[in-house]
Amino acid sequence: MAAISRAVRETTGGLPRQFWWLWTSTLVNRLGGFVVTFLALYLTVQRGYSAAYAGLVAALFGLGGAAGAVLGGVLADRVGRRATLLVAQIGAAVTTAVLGFVTGPVAIAAVATLVGLTGNASRPALSAMIADLVPAADRVRAFSLNYWAINIGFGVSAAAAGFIAAEGYLWLFLGDAFTTVLCALVVYVKAPETKPAEVVHQQVGGPALKAAAGRERTGITLLDVMRDRRFMALAGLTFLFATVMQQATSTLAVDMGQHGLSARQFGLVAAVNGVVIVVLQMPVTRALRSRSSGALLAAGSLVLAWGIGLTVFATSVAVYAVTVVIWTLGEIVHAPASMSVVADLAPAHARGRYQGMFTLAWSAAAFAGPLAGGLTLQYLGRDTVWLGCAGLGTVAAAGYYLLLRPRTALPRPSVVVDVARDLPVG
Repeated sequence: MAAISRAVRETTGGLPRQFWWLWTSTLVNRLGGFVVTFLALYLTVQRGYSAAYAGLVAALFGLGGAAGAVLGGVLADRVGRRATLLVAQIGAAVTTAVLGFVTGPVAIAAVATLVGLTGNASRPALSAMIADLVPAADRVRAFSLNYWAINIGFGVSAAAAGFIAAEGYLWLFLGDAFTTVLCALVVYVKAPETKPAEVVHQQVGGPALKAAAGRERTGITLLDVMRDRRFMALAGLTFLFATVMQQATSTLAVDMGQHGLSARQFGLVAAVNGVVIVVLQMPVTRALRSRSSGALLAAGSLVLAWGIGLTVFATSVAVYAVTVVIWTLGEIVHAPASMSVVADLAPAHARGRYQGMFTLAWSAAAFAGPLAGGLTLQYLGRDTVWLGCAGLGTVAAAGYYLLLRPRTALPRPSVVVDVARDLPVG
């Protein structure tokens, strides 16, 4: 018992109180995250639309999410993290509720796009707020805890949604909207603004340093973020990784169906992912806490990619489940480290924009991954899909390692001092 108690303290101790309110809001939001999981089923079963139309709505939802990621990141830096969270969450609640009432194909497509936009707009602000609050040494742990909350909420909501849908799909939309409002209420009451409020510039150095200070004072634009070659390389590698990961939620279902396995059996295999994350996320994170972000991202990519690659040998539920266990371990290692390294690379006053562009890489993969996987499966065969995943993941792992390996650099004069570094936590 003493060892367990010590492990819990090391995992959860020392984090700011405001972080735990953000963690609670994330958990509440995900506990009611019914709609995305059951949207395709709702459109085809309840509304009688075709699978092609359901796919179109899913794509529009993803495109809305991509736009929301960029917009949310910009707003988080301009108007503040808290205000962006509140507006995005209220917007998501309203649009989700409306989606439950509209019936026409054009109206459903339009509202689904807005749901994607408002739902994703809050993510860069939340990530930036966590990065503002938590010291760099604790960020992997903090993002791991937040990721844990996401998966606990997803697992519970997925299980509950089936029972709720039996009483009527409208209750899914209203329940999702209600929990999103609760999430916004937690932010409103318990989450003060964390955006760095004041930057003091020392008048040192020559014209080049003073010009750099001027750019810091006027702010960083999205174009400046895209000119950050190291960060954009990170985003590109993450796009590759996320494209591979998408095959586990899209192409995998088709592959299992081609082997004569049922939707219920796919659901059982997919549930393994959530169970492994809930059980092992924190122990694994604790065991690897001394490792660098570059090493974690490289290792996570390799394990996930080759775990998915092993699907080439799967023909039964048991073997598919074993591959899910393996690639989920890679996901557990990769996810919190990726969110932490973005916070480390981004200037404090531009964390929203950086997180927004990073979220955009995931949104782009969510759009491109299923399309690429489906076409490859149809025209080149399953061996090409799964071995291709292993190859792409290996490329991403090598890229992460080379990009984020420790560097030795000469000291340089400090131009900017952020006096808002130590923010209040409650």
